[in-house]
Amino acid sequence: MNFVLVDWLRILCGVWFIPHLIGKGLHYEKAEGTFDAAGFKPAKLFVGLAMVAEACAAVGLIFSVYPRIAAVVGALVLFGSGYAVTKINGLNWRWQKMGPEYPIFWGLICLSTALV
Repeated sequence: MNFVLVDWLRILCGVWFIPHLIGKGLHYEKAEGTFDAAGFKPAKLFVGLAMVAEACAAVGLIFSVYPRIAAVVGALVLFGSGYAVTKINGLNWRWQKMGPEYPIFWGLICLSTALV
């Protein structure tokens, strides 16, 4: 199989969802509090939906199962995360201040893999 850079990028975008899924699964109540603070109500439902969407994005991106749809789903989750971080912490564009630049960058990379 001849992998190109875009394939590796797509796979990495999918793999990076795995620690987020594990974190939400192991700390479900804490995740609920974060979702509630961001205004996603009912928080328990939104945590579950985010986990399902992240799992679908991860599987789709890693194994190239409807990768464009998976990339868009992943990007939507990540842009939602960027919104939540901004709503909770204010508009700080630095990771030291819990800014949204990481999920926004990751979401843009997911979208770029969907376009090629």
